[in-house]
Amino acid sequence: MFFGSYEHNLDDKHRLVIPRKMREELGTKCYIMKGYDGALSLFHENAFKKLVEELEKLPLNKKNARDYLRIQLASTCELEMDKMGRVQLPASFLTKYHIGKEVIIIGMGTHIEVWNKADYEKYEADAIEKFDDIAENLPEE
Repeated sequence: MFFGSYEHNLDDKHRLVIPRKMREELGTKCYIMKGYDGALSLFHENAFKKLVEELEKLPLNKKNARDYLRIQLASTCELEMDKMGRVQLPASFLTKYHIGKEVIIIGMGTHIEVWNKADYEKYEADAIEKFDDIAENLPEE
């Protein structure tokens, strides 16, 4: 399980150091894709396979399902972690998804999110302010 938050800087080659506590669980091969709310989502290989299995259940005769699949899977890239615990983020991802040199890495249970630091700080301030209301209105199982 991934949890916690960590601040890091990308180096000049767009490499991101994965926090030590997350490295072993992430494995040497991982997948990155467009996430939600401005984040990139980084998945362990097995978690990514489970996600794809769920995506395959979407009805292809529905336009929203096709649109969602196209965006998600077209935005996916396989990454390899080096011996220093770094992954190289594609330059196109950084531009397209507005990820700057300063990032925040967030553990989200099944995956990791990578945020532009300024964007996350703004998001977090807003979410913390509404935290009690958000918790109160979560769906019950």
